[in-house]
Amino acid sequence: MAGRGRASRWVVALLLAGLAGLVGCGGPTGADGASADVRRVLDRRSAAVREGSEAAYVATAAPGSVDAGERSAARTGFRNLREVPLTDWSYRMTGFHRSGDRATADAELRYRIDGYDRAPVVTARTLALARTGGRWYVTGDRPAEGSGRQLWEQGAVTAVRGGHSLVLGVGRPVGALRALAELADRAVPAVSGAWGGGWAQRVVVLAPGSLEDMAGLLGAPASGYRGIAAVTTGEAGGRATAPADRIIVNPEAYGELGSFGRQVVITHETTHVATRSSTSAATPLWLSEGYADWVGYRGTGRTARQVAPELARAVAAGRVPSELPADGDFAFGGDTGALARAYESGWLACRFVAERWGEERLGDFYRAVGAHGRRAGAVEAGLREVLGTTPREFTDLWRAYARDRLG
Repeated sequence: MAGRGRASRWVVALLLAGLAGLVGCGGPTGADGASADVRRVLDRRSAAVREGSEAAYVATAAPGSVDAGERSAARTGFRNLREVPLTDWSYRMTGFHRSGDRATADAELRYRIDGYDRAPVVTARTLALARTGGRWYVTGDRPAEGSGRQLWEQGAVTAVRGGHSLVLGVGRPVGALRALAELADRAVPAVSGAWGGGWAQRVVVLAPGSLEDMAGLLGAPASGYRGIAAVTTGEAGGRATAPADRIIVNPEAYGELGSFGRQVVITHETTHVATRSSTSAATPLWLSEGYADWVGYRGTGRTARQVAPELARAVAAGRVPSELPADGDFAFGGDTGALARAYESGWLACRFVAERWGEERLGDFYRAVGAHGRRAGAVEAGLREVLGTTPREFTDLWRAYARDRLG
């Protein structure tokens, strides 16, 4: 089952606002030039990454007399990045805290992957520094509290390029990464065939080595993603300058799927990438998840009972849902049967719209709901303006459709 939701469930990419000014301990900020010196160290470190200079990067790390292992760690970290096609890398310092010859810098790391990110990915970092011989050096560079790790912090990254995709993996066989790229390359045109071509039509897939590593990238407990084959991160609301989404694969749950299931999952997640600009706080999960599943199964020839077995069992037993699922019905960690029925109900609703009003009208309905801006009244307006119906009539028709297809 693919996982995705708004805020905690979409795993929305963290774009932190900078702090107003720098915070100094033990005196006015920058009184002895320390904050400016540290900014220059971070600028040198950034330039070293952009220019591909391992020596210059390692030179910003503390020498052995200060920290015996930091330069070795810096060298390893730099090499882990080697295959990532970066086109930008910079730190913006947002806070500075000094105590004698030790300091901590709060910073935003901004980077872009060449050919995929229209604007920088922004993630919060905390850097530890020490001064020796009149110069400042980095003694640690880690995610800020509440931020996820970066893939290259988990090991050396292997990159595989597809026609419409870039797959970045750590601790995964090259063959598995190529297989992911092939699935993504099939998913992109399939999604465009349903949604249209008004999106980037390329995806970045991250393939960490374990469930725990996947959770580390998301800055969340692993227990929340057990059994979820993949998630998509991204910024809702559709800024033209938003960075590309990332599809993150859980190797454990994904590995249990057959070839058909894997294709459905990657196509589902690719749909979230394509529809991100039209998805907002107004979009209910039954629509966003249902539409992604509808695209995932579109053209596969699978029957309603094959796609929605849990819902079919409920309908056959006379338990036809009285309403479309609420957002809370998509919560993970509870009744897996109820969660499956929520996804299946959303899929069936989108399939119903596509069959009764047409696939193009289904896409129009999705866009209209997202454009409403706020949840209250969004679905009602979309139903009225695009489908010419009301929530009550639509629900009744959907329930009858469920009985007909699943009963």
